[in-house]
Amino acid sequence: MSQSSQRNMLGQPLEPCSTEPMTGFFRTGCCETDETDRGRHVVCAQMTEEFLAYSAARGNDLSSARPGFDGLRPGDRWCLCAARWQEALMADVAPPVFLAATHESVTEVCDREALLAHAVDTHALN
Repeated sequence: MSQSSQRNMLGQPLEPCSTEPMTGFFRTGCCETDETDRGRHVVCAQMTEEFLAYSAARGNDLSSARPGFDGLRPGDRWCLCAARWQEALMADVAPPVFLAATHESVTEVCDREALLAHAVDTHALN
């Protein structure tokens, strides 16, 4: 899969988040966005049991399978809505983030320092 022409929060080309499962608002594997993406699915996060349970309790069950979607498991990477990640941060259940695959617009909704503190790919900072 090729890189997106969009940029990540580090100012570099946006890297893929996941193709297994296929993620992204456009199901390209990247957390790309445009004006049609009202949820701003721009945070590439690694799912945790705590976050999946929190999301389900908030009305978005990402764990259950349905037609065309096998459901997510802890360890899967997924493009999350920026507001949901920020909400999970406030509830102390924010999942880890992959900076290189998180869209640059994320800081319009989420705190940059909090994203950096939850980064899995800190090598991307160098």
